[in-house]
Amino acid sequence: MSADWLKQPVRACLDELERQLFALSEGARDPFDQQRHFNVRQRVMRERGALEARFLDRVSDAFRQLGQSAAPSAHEDPPHLQLSLVDTSEHEMTVALDKLAARGEARGSAALYELGYRLAVLVAAPPLEGGDVPVGPLTLARSLRSAAGAIELPVEHDLLLLRCLETALLPELPGFYGALNTMLEQEGILPLLRPYPLVRPAPAPAPARAGGAPAATGTSTGAAPAAAAAASPGIAGVAADHVAASEPIAVLDSLRELLARRRRSPAVYGGEPVEAATPEELQTALSALQKHLSQVADKATRELRSAQLLREELLVQLNADKPSGAPRTGLSAEQGDTVELVSMLFEQLSQQTQHNEGTHALLGGLQLPVLRMAVSDSNFFEQKEHPARQLLGTVTEVANDWLDDSGSDADRHLRTKLEQLVERANREPPSAGLYTALLADIQQHLTLLTRKAQATERRHIEAMQGRERLDQARQRAAKLIGERFAQDPPRGLLRALLDRAWSDVLALTILRHGEESDAVAAQLLITDQLLGRKPVADRRQLQTDVEAGLQQIGMHQEEAIQVAQRLVNPGDAPAPMTSGETLSTTDLAMRLKQHQRLGEHQQPAAAAPASAPAQAPAKAARERRETPARPPARREPVVDPREIETQERLRLLPFGRWFEFTDRKTGKVTQRKLAWFSPVSGQTLFVNRRGIRAEDISLPQLAHEIVKGRVRELGEMKESLLDRAWHSLTGNLLRTPNGRHGRHGH
Repeated sequence: MSADWLKQPVRACLDELERQLFALSEGARDPFDQQRHFNVRQRVMRERGALEARFLDRVSDAFRQLGQSAAPSAHEDPPHLQLSLVDTSEHEMTVALDKLAARGEARGSAALYELGYRLAVLVAAPPLEGGDVPVGPLTLARSLRSAAGAIELPVEHDLLLLRCLETALLPELPGFYGALNTMLEQEGILPLLRPYPLVRPAPAPAPARAGGAPAATGTSTGAAPAAAAAASPGIAGVAADHVAASEPIAVLDSLRELLARRRRSPAVYGGEPVEAATPEELQTALSALQKHLSQVADKATRELRSAQLLREELLVQLNADKPSGAPRTGLSAEQGDTVELVSMLFEQLSQQTQHNEGTHALLGGLQLPVLRMAVSDSNFFEQKEHPARQLLGTVTEVANDWLDDSGSDADRHLRTKLEQLVERANREPPSAGLYTALLADIQQHLTLLTRKAQATERRHIEAMQGRERLDQARQRAAKLIGERFAQDPPRGLLRALLDRAWSDVLALTILRHGEESDAVAAQLLITDQLLGRKPVADRRQLQTDVEAGLQQIGMHQEEAIQVAQRLVNPGDAPAPMTSGETLSTTDLAMRLKQHQRLGEHQQPAAAAPASAPAQAPAKAARERRETPARPPARREPVVDPREIETQERLRLLPFGRWFEFTDRKTGKVTQRKLAWFSPVSGQTLFVNRRGIRAEDISLPQLAHEIVKGRVRELGEMKESLLDRAWHSLTGNLLRTPNGRHGRHGH
């Protein structure tokens, strides 16, 4: 059973690893790093079948060694204390394993500890914890690392493997451990074992031992307190300590304590004391409020509701069917605090997102479903990996980053997908299973969006790189022909041919074969023969070569034959066109000048500068004589030293850095990613979230805009929008203990 279940998350882990390695390779600025990421990805793809088999073998070995890692007996000598320097990479790996294990144990919660007890019974050992559980998070992570040892992953990729495993494995652990416990129960292994969570300690000092029922049934007395503590994540145990340490915001009790400092009024309804609603009554009221709001508000007019408004609406629903003289029902202190905290969280999320009506409408639609989950499950506040929290964070990130109000098909499709998700969250009763399913659905859609964006971005990068190489080849070809023009500038048809068409033929040959190739040498020989600088041994062959070169750059066959014949064998009778007409030399020269240059259909503006070096000095002098005198040109403005410094810094940026552009006219702020830039020409490629080319700007222009404050470089976001909202919420509570967020009467 374990082997069958573990195959899917491991495969999902390796799929995600391959995807991230591909993204790292595509975004690497250093060719060495790019090749390194690519090589590791190839090894993973080649060895993944064997890696999966080795991983399952390691898990099987852990089961075979069950109970062998017991504590040393009393007669064994204690180990000698040894001190040594710790390798940095080893320390990073240890920390990563500890974090994964702690989060996995917090996610597995009581089911994992039940499993530890039942497996311990099988080998007559103390309750198993941590790495002693053969399918515990730590053991699974170590097994995968050991299985991947044959691939020889670098440290950074080894850490990436652990992160991918955490993403794929942790959401599935509760169900997995629950199924294992069910199977062992059916086999008669501690069928009555039930760990009870500890009662939350009050602010006053708690007694040494909580009274009441034993912590576990069917276990020894000495093991009972440990089982009870282990079954309460966030309150006791190593996993809980880590969760508290890794998440700076406090859990529900701490947040309520901060709120309590700011209120003094008791729970009242219309000035009279009220009875606190039961959990069932509160869920019924929330459900009724959801239905009411869905009837009176459409998708476009959803708004976030303040804590005060929510409390008033809930009180109306709680007392809707009661006679006038009956006792009123209100919210308990904890229920009221939960309503207020969720409202404050959504308020902070709204402030963290861009001013996008679609994003705010989606948040408004999720507010009541998330509130229903929070009032029924306090783990919403305590567990960062809680499915409802993950869904809220993912939807907010997707809406904020991907919805652009462009009206495109992709934007409409994504908006419809998110609205369907919100509607389902409002339609079905709140549960961890519902939010896990919704989260998987939106994550799958986000994966498809990301892959499409990466493919689109890659096509734009390749197109820009191709244009860059073409421009360089054209500039080099123009220089080679310009050097020959300087000695003996041609006229008429020959000038038109070499200056326009043949320059492109030479550039295309340089692009395909390289400047030092025999093919380029052959084209330069043809150039010298046409200019009379080299003897012509076979004029028919020269004519054929010119015809072939012109057809390579898209010239029609009949025109190419006419041009080559007039230049190489002018004494021959000109071949008529299919239409019967015979073009004169002047007509051919005009057609050559009007012929579309190589690459002009992609970047017309770049065509003119590329041929500029081919201008002969004699022609330039003639133009200066014929052109009327003009007033002297104005001096170029002095470049701000800050722009030069900024430009040099931009050249060192890795690809993939995000920038914020502010429109001069509208003031609208948009985010764009620097996908690529040329260190030679300074041209840049900015794309939007979908990988579509967005901004046309050079590095000097970008530096100018940054200095003027119209463009801002965004730092690397290490926190999600939801994390920042939590921190802002807690920070506000700490900074303004006497402030008020609406009325606080319940």
